[in-house]
Amino acid sequence: MSGLQRPPDCPQLSVRQDAYPFDRAQFPKDRTPQPVRVVTVEIVEGRVRGRGEAVAYDRFGETLEEVIDTIERLGDEVAKGMNRKSLQRTLPPGAARNALDCAFWDFDAKRQESAVANMIGLGNTHRVVTAVRLISGTPAEMAVRAAEETHRPILKLNLGEADDLDRIVAVHRAAPKAQLIVDAQERWSPAQLAAWMPHLPGLGVILLEQPLPAGQDAALAGIRRDVPIAADESCFEIRALDGLVGRYDAVTIKLDKVGGLTAALALAEAARDVGLRIAVSADWCSSLAIAPAVLLAQEAEWVDLDAPLFLSRDRQPGLRYDGSLLYPPSVSLWG
Repeated sequence: MSGLQRPPDCPQLSVRQDAYPFDRAQFPKDRTPQPVRVVTVEIVEGRVRGRGEAVAYDRFGETLEEVIDTIERLGDEVAKGMNRKSLQRTLPPGAARNALDCAFWDFDAKRQESAVANMIGLGNTHRVVTAVRLISGTPAEMAVRAAEETHRPILKLNLGEADDLDRIVAVHRAAPKAQLIVDAQERWSPAQLAAWMPHLPGLGVILLEQPLPAGQDAALAGIRRDVPIAADESCFEIRALDGLVGRYDAVTIKLDKVGGLTAALALAEAARDVGLRIAVSADWCSSLAIAPAVLLAQEAEWVDLDAPLFLSRDRQPGLRYDGSLLYPPSVSLWG
């Protein structure tokens, strides 16, 4: 078909699956990671194009195919005028709403010849320091990786094993100047948490994410918090906040989990109103998914947005990293 195809006279929705390979050098030699599979959404009207990206959120039992199917079913609604506000009523939290919501933000900014940062009242944006994760392994393996990353100010450990304290000790000894964010991924018991917590400040830990399974939050009320504890899986929408006060110190916001930038901004504001601090994180993805999270991270205390650093191929243009410094996205990428 000719490239001179007539532009659509109403917003057109398209969705596809993309894959981005990992840089093998970033992983142990005995591990071959599969490419990151993402959902890419585009909303196009004439010469205006908005994009969003999401990754199926395993914790919700999502699959990439289901996310794509959910988005495709909304093509007619987008053409009829669906917007960010009506999207919140149409889809629940999750990857499908995230991809569409971020595409709407990008689309609206370009249609208005503005920037999302201005639309949400940020004004000038700045670089943020992101944690960089250490690929999980034995304590000895993680120590080797940590020794290679001693230039990083903050390292992220995704844990959840019986020897987790040994892993933290090993990483701290190998990179004693690095601050550590520890994500226990719902796999610690109250007894482990109580026993290990007093050791964490001296090991450089500045944040502990979701130590207990979601639903067991009440146990935190009786445990001393020597370092801040953030709710991740225990908090994916505003109505969860009431059950966190007095048990957690912070909430970890992921766009795929909460269902987009619109919901993330509202959750961050509501969390601050009840005295909870903000961490911003993301799973494996490309720069397109990280870009809106960088705006959310402008006012966060902890940032974990390192995924593009582990890819051998990223979006072009992608985000700019200078060591652990992450720059705001260019409008040619998103926003």
